[in-house]
Amino acid sequence: MRRAAFAVAAGAMAVSLAACGSAKESGGGSGKSSAPKKGDDITVGLLLPENQTARYEKFDKPLIEKKVQELTGGKGKVVYANAKQDATLQNQQVDTMVTNKVDVLIVDAVDAAAIKNSVQKAKDSGIPVVAYDRLAQGPIDAYTSFDNETVGKTQGEALLKALGSKAKSGKIVMMNGSSTDPNAAQFKKGAHEVLDGKVNVGKEYDTKEWKPENANSNMEGAISALGKKKIIGVYSANDGMAGGIITALKAAGISDIPVTGQDAELAGVQRIVAGEQYMSVYKPYAPEAAAAAEMAVDLAQGKSLDSVAKDKVDSPTTKQVPSVLVPVTALTKDNIKDTVVKDGVYTIDQICTGQYKAACDKIGLK
Repeated sequence: MRRAAFAVAAGAMAVSLAACGSAKESGGGSGKSSAPKKGDDITVGLLLPENQTARYEKFDKPLIEKKVQELTGGKGKVVYANAKQDATLQNQQVDTMVTNKVDVLIVDAVDAAAIKNSVQKAKDSGIPVVAYDRLAQGPIDAYTSFDNETVGKTQGEALLKALGSKAKSGKIVMMNGSSTDPNAAQFKKGAHEVLDGKVNVGKEYDTKEWKPENANSNMEGAISALGKKKIIGVYSANDGMAGGIITALKAAGISDIPVTGQDAELAGVQRIVAGEQYMSVYKPYAPEAAAAAEMAVDLAQGKSLDSVAKDKVDSPTTKQVPSVLVPVTALTKDNIKDTVVKDGVYTIDQICTGQYKAACDKIGLK
């Protein structure tokens, strides 16, 4: 997500991060795991935040499971739980995995702050924690995600490009993600760095739980407040919300204005093909999942991860966390074939179903 089209090294990303051995929250990046050394017979606890976004069940979970199997010669196993957007449930899931003595945890937090005490419990029990996709608070040992401010910048730059000379001729609406998600704050920050001073923001929302229906309601409110003739574009932080936004725009008789997105969900890609959504951000999940799995296995086995952790990231509670940040790409109708199709995320047949066939043909997606 940014406009210098960062190509992603989809190569399995030789990951071998550095773990923080201290249970103290300032102890990120000490380079050693507190877990005893083990062989390949390990158990990885995987906790993902929700199942409304297609990526988690379709990509992240199977990719991590496959990589753990590969790294352990088929001896390691993954125990999985999905929190269904419930932070309290996710804390209970962590507690259960701690009780069951998993060797390492990979946690994509529903609420980065609410997970803090559960992360501490895991560390106190000698279980290292990899923060996945979202920077969880508490004494995490490692972190992998995408360059989230760059994601926001990429979205903002794409929106400016689509607006062109009309950028200040009306109002844009900004539909940010959930206030409980630290990624959402980073997306918003990056977008504002690009957009501030170049567009007029008429309405801006932090969308509860990232839900499309909440984005739909917010967009209806923005249309009512601003007037449908004044809105020239919408910054949407992800594809799910873009779907809800576009439904509201259609209902109001608004068309042909650029709407951004993120995640390259199939429905989002199809809306791009159809000209309803301008762009998405393609985040290649394979290298992110590979990084998380390799960190987790190395941490469980008591190995250092320094050779692969090229970045250090600070959370509100833990400094200098060894991190792998995966680059992203702006996805438009012009590069669908060279991104999600080339990487095997979707086939052309999956994208170009009946109602999208003519639009696919028009843009040369055959």
